[in-house]
Amino acid sequence: MYIDSHCHINFPELAARMPEILAKMADNHVTHALCVSVDLPDFPQVLALAEQYPHIYASVGVHPDYEDTPEPSVEQLVQLADHKKIIAIGETGLDYFRLTGDLEWQRERFRTHIKASRITRKPLIIHTRAASEDTIRIMREEGAGTEAGGVAGVMHCFTESLEVARAAIEMGFYISFSGIVTFKSAKDLQAVALELPLDRILIETDSPYLAPMPHRGKMNEPGFVAHVGEYIAKLKGIPVEQVAQQTTDNFFKLFNVVR
Repeated sequence: MYIDSHCHINFPELAARMPEILAKMADNHVTHALCVSVDLPDFPQVLALAEQYPHIYASVGVHPDYEDTPEPSVEQLVQLADHKKIIAIGETGLDYFRLTGDLEWQRERFRTHIKASRITRKPLIIHTRAASEDTIRIMREEGAGTEAGGVAGVMHCFTESLEVARAAIEMGFYISFSGIVTFKSAKDLQAVALELPLDRILIETDSPYLAPMPHRGKMNEPGFVAHVGEYIAKLKGIPVEQVAQQTTDNFFKLFNVVR
């Protein structure tokens, strides 16, 4: 069985097809999915899905790309996370690729999420793009990760270097690979995935984006996470059942979910 550790099935293009989405998950042996929050106004929709479906979990947080949106406080995140189906804080982090200029607000938002994670003891879901140096620095400064007395987390949709991956793993974090790892152009990322131990890897779709091969260019959905698992198994030269079982075990361990 597989778990989609990061998706956005509350987005309109997927929410409108929910029965079909859930059926395709079952057909592809995807037993659970984590629906990830990107802003506070839409958080009720994320939580509602988790409350409606036993095999759907949720997070609470504000994406670093969302500039014109209500800014979360530590207290607000802690309060909203006080629900059994909210298993993570985020997604949060830094993105210097899409936004330019003075991004101190983005760094402060990241710090807010780390503080909430430490208080709630719920893992962080971190997004980093073109900002890995500052991401790792702020994680260390704010005590993210187990080595600083915080909790573990995940670097989602990972596209950074092996050095960044190892730095995150040293802090107790997992590395999550999306459909990008299946792209023919992703040789550097494939080399990273090959080097990392399987017991520190998660798989995800980040749907509705980044559909893996052979669906690249189409709308992504949680059922497609099986293709990510199959590719990693082929890359590492190990049975696909081993990847499915280990990444599933990793998910339950990281997010402290009772099976």
